[in-house]
Amino acid sequence: MKAGRLSKKRLFISYKNGSKKSYNLRIKFLGTGTSQGVPVIACACKVCRSSDARDNRLRSSILVSEGDTNIVVDTGPDFRQQALRTNLDHLTAALITHEHNDHIIGLDDIRPFNFMTRRELDVYARPKVGEEIKKRFAYIFSKKSYPGAPKVNLKSFENNQVFEIGPFRVLPMEVMHGKMPVTGFIFDRVAYVTDCKEISEDQKAYLEGIDVLILNALHKDEHYSHLNLDEAVSLALELRVKKCYLTHISHKMGLHAEVEQELPEHISLAHDDLEIEV
Repeated sequence: MKAGRLSKKRLFISYKNGSKKSYNLRIKFLGTGTSQGVPVIACACKVCRSSDARDNRLRSSILVSEGDTNIVVDTGPDFRQQALRTNLDHLTAALITHEHNDHIIGLDDIRPFNFMTRRELDVYARPKVGEEIKKRFAYIFSKKSYPGAPKVNLKSFENNQVFEIGPFRVLPMEVMHGKMPVTGFIFDRVAYVTDCKEISEDQKAYLEGIDVLILNALHKDEHYSHLNLDEAVSLALELRVKKCYLTHISHKMGLHAEVEQELPEHISLAHDDLEIEV
């Protein structure tokens, strides 16, 4: 599939018999914070001391659902807390954007889902990211099975090649996090792009006019590997997306309630536990 040629029929599921069925995606923001989370340890800034629940941010992750299919994007260090807070009782698969610890280091906490289903959990990652996962979680992939270790069926994909999980056709795309390639995921009408500073023109074509873009915006100052607020807003306007939610937010961004007042009507700061349906 060439960039910019994503089918206009992406709103539908294709079945083997050729029939098509429309469906609704549900997105739950499990976490919307940066690598340190908010509040930051030992910080006494006004954001870290805020009484507004929207200013408390676990590490960034979303849950994508339809029917009985639950897909988590990234299993960071707060995954256990996020699963408990969300009452997550089953998990179909995990998608990994990249190998930084704030996006993968909670992988061990998939174990309860292994115990319930008595099978491996499908974990999707690009080949290089998969190799990093094997290094950091060597005990999971050891030939001598460690008792009680997570059971992972590590599946690889290539960017710009569609794959299917349950009802979803998932299109992985590449963005740049400084010099590191990171995968963004498009679920039919919704795109999730985190830890991004630059997107090439051919990859932007996948996002043009999309219904919902979830995009990182670290804070207001310039950053070498993340979009800041102005850059994220400018990109959403350039792409003419219908709705944009900003995530992966630092305590340096400012208070949620105040920053919201600065944004265009169709662009919002996401917050933990926010749920949207498309």
